[in-house]
Amino acid sequence: QGYADAIFLADDGSTDDTVEVARSLGVRVFSHSRNLGYGAGQKTTYREALKDGADIAVMVHPDFQYKPELMPVMASMVRHGGYDIVLGSRMLDGGALKGGMPLWKLVANRVLTHTENAAMGASLSEYHTGYRAFSRRVLQELPLAGLSNDFVFDSEILLLAIRQGYRIGEISCPAHYFDGMQSMPADIGVKYGLGCLRTAARGLLDRWGVRRSSLFHGQTLLDGWTEGVER
Repeated sequence: QGYADAIFLADDGSTDDTVEVARSLGVRVFSHSRNLGYGAGQKTTYREALKDGADIAVMVHPDFQYKPELMPVMASMVRHGGYDIVLGSRMLDGGALKGGMPLWKLVANRVLTHTENAAMGASLSEYHTGYRAFSRRVLQELPLAGLSNDFVFDSEILLLAIRQGYRIGEISCPAHYFDGMQSMPADIGVKYGLGCLRTAARGLLDRWGVRRSSLFHGQTLLDGWTEGVER
């Protein structure tokens, strides 16, 4: 409360009481008629934020892993620091394991991040955080409508931003894992990892001038994304 002018939630075809609880808290809800995926939920909320006139949009996973108190700092880095994207990184302070991150997740995160950096010519500490701030400019200009509706959306949007020359900043965000929190199932995790590697390969081919990825030729959210109805 007090951190944002408006809170949006994408209800991705849920069958529980998500909509009712969110609306009772004053959250604006945009619902998909069926489950479309993690990336689709981001597309809908970013589009609606743009239509609402937002200058900065902050995305945070609703699993209580990330500290909402960092939101004003991340937004300030966009507004006053000259960044187009700011990532809340669990890796900058080296304390991910102390925060409860499973060792296998840490290893997978580091391997994927190293591979993506090498492919894209970047030096980010983490590509896989669920805490991100975006400027209006980057959400309005990048062709996000055609990106994956799945978890790999997170890597694809960073690929586009890096190759298009947008500035990306990072801030240390302590990890907070606890018993009973939701976690990505193993099969989806493997699919996500392979998708990240495929995205890295696309970035490498683009960087070498071998082949321009089709990701660069899609429509923007305001022009090409029509999912989601406010409820």
